[in-house]
Amino acid sequence: MTQDSFSDQSKEKFRSNSDADLEKQIEDAMGGVSMDQLIGTAPADDEGRQQIKGDHSGVVHSINHDRGELLVELDGKNQGVAPIDQFETIPEVGQTVEFTVSHFDEQEGIYKLLKKGAAVKGGDWETIRTGQILEGMITAMNKGGLEMQIGTMKAFMPMGQVDVQFHKDISIFLGQKAKVVVQKVDRRGKNLIVSRRAIIEQERQESKAKLFEELAEGQTRRGTVRSVMDYGAFIDIGGADGLVHVSELSHRRGVKASDMIQVGDLVDVKIVKFDRETGKISLSLKQLMADPWTGVEMKYSVGTPVTGRVARIEKFGAFIELEEGLEGLLPVSEISWQRVASVGEVLKENDILKLAVIALDPIARKLTLSLKQSGPDPWKTAAEKYHQSDIVTGTVTRLVDFGAFVELEPGLEGLIHISELADRRIRMSSEVVKAGQSTEVRIIEIDPEKRRISLSIKQVHAPAPLPEPVAVVEAPKKNKKPKQLRGGLESGWFK
Repeated sequence: MTQDSFSDQSKEKFRSNSDADLEKQIEDAMGGVSMDQLIGTAPADDEGRQQIKGDHSGVVHSINHDRGELLVELDGKNQGVAPIDQFETIPEVGQTVEFTVSHFDEQEGIYKLLKKGAAVKGGDWETIRTGQILEGMITAMNKGGLEMQIGTMKAFMPMGQVDVQFHKDISIFLGQKAKVVVQKVDRRGKNLIVSRRAIIEQERQESKAKLFEELAEGQTRRGTVRSVMDYGAFIDIGGADGLVHVSELSHRRGVKASDMIQVGDLVDVKIVKFDRETGKISLSLKQLMADPWTGVEMKYSVGTPVTGRVARIEKFGAFIELEEGLEGLLPVSEISWQRVASVGEVLKENDILKLAVIALDPIARKLTLSLKQSGPDPWKTAAEKYHQSDIVTGTVTRLVDFGAFVELEPGLEGLIHISELADRRIRMSSEVVKAGQSTEVRIIEIDPEKRRISLSIKQVHAPAPLPEPVAVVEAPKKNKKPKQLRGGLESGWFK
């Protein structure tokens, strides 16, 4: 069988990762031989004893440092030797250790053993068996998976058996050494199917069991980000995955998980909930961070000038981030001294503003800000700076059905009624002015108490109205006493 045809067949047979497919792979690889037959019975040796295979417990009988081997008593009748370099800590004489039988060396008349779970560096077609752990080099990639060199043997690793998580590009594994488990052996065709995923799953299962014995709520663990979703991120904390909900990623509100962490990041998390029965683990990054609301009354007391960034815009105002995780509300009524029709017309996300704190409730975690109160109120000096009949220049801020609003200075806005836009009759304000346009206007009325200024364009070139004439008030005339008449009725002639 050629290498290309072998790869195509393997790709079709071992693409699925399900247990049923794996069982079928093993069944195909065993060629009709049962597991009991494979492990429990084997050809008898010259003395008529059945050769043993698989995993067995053994007692260390002696240690030969010159040869780098342990002599092991398996069951009283059988002995074996195992390499010392497979152990991080060399076992003591008399210690019981779990071993895997590699093969029976007929020349030496002894079993060759491996520490259980240890990988065989190299191997040959005579001794290799299904389930054996090998170590080799990943040398090439094809459409179906990866190719490996294990000793003198070439092996194929289907794409679905490379890792427990999906990799869009498996070329990242090229040139790496890897421990793999044998899934299928075809000695006649020299075909070998291996799995790196099975090794990782076994290691994770062992780590998970150990982790669950030690895990408790309130602990801090270091883990690796395995996946990021809209609702949070899954973190591998050493054998088990826990979920960090998006609300537990940061004190900042409205964050996206993908903006906070990436797959592969190493993070410290707090165990906030652990259900041993279901195995569900809830984690938090936020609870390991300093709470920005602690001591907020000292930093942001009422009246304090602050600088913040526009984080979000709503119909009723804007949320301003003063520091990470600490936001205040800027109500629409506190944006300007003049009327604001739409927050989005005045502010944009990420704008940097200078504001003033006007209310604070640390218990409720509420902080209210003002943009208009961060500077002087222009209406307080309006009567001194602007007078009736003055011609001034302003900027058209917005058009309405009944006219146009013109800003004379920041926070000070006047209205040009539609009847004062032109000498002719117009139907729409846009026939004369546009938003953002600079224009001259005449002040026809100003009322600082009501915060109103009436303006006119059509009166700009008209002569200024004459001051009303002062009425002259005459002093009241004195009433003269009537003169006494002589004679007549008053004289008493007719008495």
